[in-house]
Amino acid sequence: MYKKYIKRMLDFLLSLMAFIILMPFMLIIYILVRIKLGKPAIFKQERPGKNEKIFTLYKFRTMTEQKDEEGNLLPDEQRLTKFGKFLRSTSIDELPELVNIIKGDMSIVGPRPQLVKDMVFMNEEQRKRHQVRQGLTGLAQINGRNNITWEQKINYDIKYINHISFIGDCKIILGTILKVVKKQDIETEGMETAEDLGDYLLRTNKITKEIYNKKIEEAAQIK
Repeated sequence: MYKKYIKRMLDFLLSLMAFIILMPFMLIIYILVRIKLGKPAIFKQERPGKNEKIFTLYKFRTMTEQKDEEGNLLPDEQRLTKFGKFLRSTSIDELPELVNIIKGDMSIVGPRPQLVKDMVFMNEEQRKRHQVRQGLTGLAQINGRNNITWEQKINYDIKYINHISFIGDCKIILGTILKVVKKQDIETEGMETAEDLGDYLLRTNKITKEIYNKKIEEAAQIK
């Protein structure tokens, strides 16, 4: 009952209320992002959602558009400013995702929406994480977030979709608030930004460079 009917209704009502209440604050953040990081202030990116349907994710921008002499974007760690780190460490950059929840692209609680190119590196069992709406926060986020392996992260996602409940969602929301307040597990140890699944598999020698390149090409064809 909760999973099929009540969860979506609560998602809509709670996210709409939060959006209205936080709108003045979000406007201030929007202006600050424009001033400190440039435009556009809202970062948009295609992500796989429920049943692997592609949707546009909204976040506050946290990196500059700095490029090298050849016109290529500099590495993430060089474009992530102190202000951007603050937005990430407090999860303020995630607030525009309330719009995604209102639209029905996402849920308050669920597996975090990963990149399209992450999805193609998942096996059939791991891709079951897309059987539900992706979430603003999830079970993996309160159990290590960016400081656990990809395998652990996806296992938590699968565990969540197999045991969705109102009490479980409440516990995850409360756990997320505590994590944000304590600023825990924001960064992957030794890295400024989280590592993509394909890069992780290649670095740990779990796939070959040939397979990596083939999967990247596959991801580019998904729309």
